[in-house]
Amino acid sequence: MRMRTRPGLTAAQAAKKRKKKLKRAAEAARTRTKLADIEDIDYKNTGLLQRLVSAQGKAFSRKRTGLEAAAQRRVTIALKRARFMALMPYVT
Repeated sequence: MRMRTRPGLTAAQAAKKRKKKLKRAAEAARTRTKLADIEDIDYKNTGLLQRLVSAQGKAFSRKRTGLEAAAQRRVTIALKRARFMALMPYVT
């Protein structure tokens, strides 16, 4: 029995795409549960900020972190202050 794929995609490419999508969803769900109830967001708490930043130094989105809008804004400000104070790198 032949699997149905999107036009222009081989079966291998479609499988790779599905696997990548599942991996992203699992990673986002794992991150969201840990960080959902953050109270104290401060620029000196570099351990917390490291968990909210990607390997390239970019802040994760609200969808990925699961934070409220106000908390995400506090994270952004704290990240900028930590970078300015040389507690965190701008780029890795």
